[in-house]
This record gives sequence, C-alpha cells and structure tokens, in this order.
Amino acid sequence: MTEFENVLPEEIEKRSFEIIAKELSQMGIVLNEEEKPIIMRAIHTAADFDYAKNMVFSDGAIKKAIKALEEGCTIVTDTQMAKAGINKAACKKLGVNVECFIADEDVKEAAIKNGTTRSNASMEKACNIEGNVIFAIGNAPTALIKLYDLIEEGRIKPVLIIGVPVGFVNVVQSKELIMKADVPYIVAKGRKGGSNVAAAIVNALLYKITRK
Repeated sequence: MTEFENVLPEEIEKRSFEIIAKELSQMGIVLNEEEKPIIMRAIHTAADFDYAKNMVFSDGAIKKAIKALEEGCTIVTDTQMAKAGINKAACKKLGVNVECFIADEDVKEAAIKNGTTRSNASMEKACNIEGNVIFAIGNAPTALIKLYDLIEEGRIKPVLIIGVPVGFVNVVQSKELIMKADVPYIVAKGRKGGSNVAAAIVNALLYKITRK
C-alpha cells in the first residue's frame, strides 16, 4: 500500500525545501549561502537538481539586485507567464513595478516592420523605462541577444539580467553572450530554464527582503 506524508497545505513548501536540502547534502553539494535561497527555489520550481550545478552568478549580482528592489525598480519579463509568476504582494510592498511588453500593439508593429521577434522589439521598448531595471528572461534567447546589443550600444544598463531561456535554438549561445556583457547576471547555463524559473529567481530575491 502506498504511503503518503500527512502535510498541511501551509507546510508543503517548507517540507519541500527540507527534502531539497537533505538531497543536496546526500549528493555532497554545498551551496554558497548567499546564492542558496535562489538556487533552491529554482530546484523547487522545476524539481530539477541540475540548477545546483548550472546556475552561475556574476560578482555582486545579488547585492545589486537587492538594493534596486529595495528602492522600487522595474522588472521586465519576456513572457506574461513569468510576469504572472512574480509575487505581487512582495512587489507592492517594495514599490516594484513588473512589465511585459510582448503583447503590446506597438511592439507587434515594430517586430513586423523590422522583421524581428516580438521579444526583440519588447527589449527595444524597455529602453524607454526610467530608473533601475531588472530583466527576467525565461523564454526567448532573442531577448538576451538584443539586450547584449543594447548594452554594447550604451542604450541600456540593467541592474541585473536573469538569463534562463529554455530550448535548443540559440539558447546556450545567448546565455554565454550575456555573461560577456558588462552587467550583473544570474544565468542557468545550458538548455534548461523557463518562465517559471525566471519568476522563481525573482521571487527568491524578493523574499530575501520581504521575509526577513
């Protein structure tokens, strides 16, 4: 007979993180304490322990992101799914605004006119945002490639780029490219990622502030 754990709904997340911590220990994996909550939340979201090995952080990326969030920055996502997954209560508490331009009519028109993807055009539109911006890219490698070009052109200077698009075409290359840009980053190297992982990383950063 199959046995199930008797866990109350409000205890499920806590229990899940206990299991993750135990299994990481059994694997002999010791995470950096600053990076640990972010990596563990990505693992929790995807049920994939590969994030303990493939997630990389530029020097000072977490501290810079935390400072920007505390000051009420803007987060730009490349999908509505990623936007929907970011904790609204935490954002409201900090005065953080979350944007996704992918479905905007002007972005659609610009993409058609210039023969690009909407993700590309939406990054172009993000150049108009005033103040600090964090990008959470979980789907479109073209968004990362465009961000790199905009950074090189001096048109945008993100506080942080979360680069975790998932897939097979230009995904690995776009992540490697963004790691060469002169901006802070959190990147999941390789093919894995997704909008849910991008949102999870943002939430982990938000919770570092709002769940103290």
